[in-house]
Amino acid sequence: MSFDDLLQANASYAENFEDGYFDGIAKAGVAIVTCMDSRIEPLGMVGLRIGDAKILRSPGGRVSTSVLNGCVLSVQLLQVDRIMIIPHTRCAMASGTDDDLRKVISAKTGTDASWLSFGASPDQAGRLRTDVDMVSNHPLIKGHAEVGGFLYDVDTGLLKQII
Repeated sequence: MSFDDLLQANASYAENFEDGYFDGIAKAGVAIVTCMDSRIEPLGMVGLRIGDAKILRSPGGRVSTSVLNGCVLSVQLLQVDRIMIIPHTRCAMASGTDDDLRKVISAKTGTDASWLSFGASPDQAGRLRTDVDMVSNHPLIKGHAEVGGFLYDVDTGLLKQII
């Protein structure tokens, strides 16, 4: 498989590139934690543009160790004072458990996937509560940033605040 089509598209993109002046600071003071799902356009869904926010993606929009570290860096070094944690409707990570996903992957590949951990759970609201608590109570974030939990509806484009 080749990457030629993507490199060609990048060359076209770079011809009119005018965003090189950004310094990496989140101009709107926002960090968005959301799913890796390609139906989600995190900046557009909240009216922001390139340079306005830090975007941290993970399966299911879960707060992993690397996402939590990204939140700390965003708050302490990149002027973020609001963190939005945004899972979405019809997410595979909310349709079953880690065990369900491991079984599917093992069956598809013929390779043992029992050692993988994804953080999947059908209790999406409970997971969101846990993730918001983890971020908002982190000693390097608490008192420095407001943390909210939201649900993005992939069918309507609407965002609903849950926490």
